[in-house]
Amino acid sequence: MGVFDRLKEGLSKTRKSFIEKVETIFTGRKIDEEALEQLEEILIMSDVGTKASSEIMSFIREKAKRGEAKDVDTVRELLKHEMALVLGEPQPLVVFGARPFVILAVGVNGVGKTTTIGKLASRFRSQGLSVLLAAGDTFRAAGIEQLEIWADRADAQVVKHQKGSDPAAVAYDAVVAARNRGIDVVIVDTAGRLHTKSNLMEELKKVKRTIDKAMPGAPQEILLVVDATTGQNALRQAEFFNDSVGITGIALTKLDGTAKGGIVFAVKKELGIPVRLIGVGEGIDDLRDFDPKEFVEALFS
Repeated sequence: MGVFDRLKEGLSKTRKSFIEKVETIFTGRKIDEEALEQLEEILIMSDVGTKASSEIMSFIREKAKRGEAKDVDTVRELLKHEMALVLGEPQPLVVFGARPFVILAVGVNGVGKTTTIGKLASRFRSQGLSVLLAAGDTFRAAGIEQLEIWADRADAQVVKHQKGSDPAAVAYDAVVAARNRGIDVVIVDTAGRLHTKSNLMEELKKVKRTIDKAMPGAPQEILLVVDATTGQNALRQAEFFNDSVGITGIALTKLDGTAKGGIVFAVKKELGIPVRLIGVGEGIDDLRDFDPKEFVEALFS
């Protein structure tokens, strides 16, 4: 199966709940205000979010007034056009500048953070870059072991301490080791759960400060991993982490498991943070650069 087909398959639940409903509304009826209100409702129910939905709808209402949205096909094309505009241009995760390029991966437990790190490591290795993983989720013994398995699979190095040790110390040692060894990319795993949220955020701030001490200007990327199946909750998590540590990009996982893939639009419009990567399956190649036009095309195919 080709890459685009895999994306299409991954988005099949969203397509069913969204595109098929749109076609049901508009097939064989005139495009009146009632139909447009139903369309807006579908957008909101698909987690596109209020800001993105109202922007898309004001464009389509304007076209309808001018008689340019006259049947299901034109509405589809207008939707496609406007949804691609909301998402803007691709902003992939690119390794740049002085080495090592440090990625701090954050997110709550259960979103697929460690798996995303492993898949990213594998991708960088396939590009000929050397990779070191830092086992900063010292809160869970299983977190350290899982990261080691991925490091082994991706042929990456790993720096770890004992369970319960200071995550900032792990991150510091990893960046120093990477500098000494001439490593290209460091990916730092972090805890997703501590006793309280403020506790977790203070720890992440400390990890970020410590990385900057080990290498001024790092981390160059703070990547938030969120689970698309949690819908609006993913948006709240993004706001929370962004306020605390400043997110530079988002990896949206488990898009293949949700009927609410519209969350991609909400994240972009409400937060202005680029979605850099999407996960549309379990395979190592199912973490991919987010291409807005391709995403919209797959959604409507």
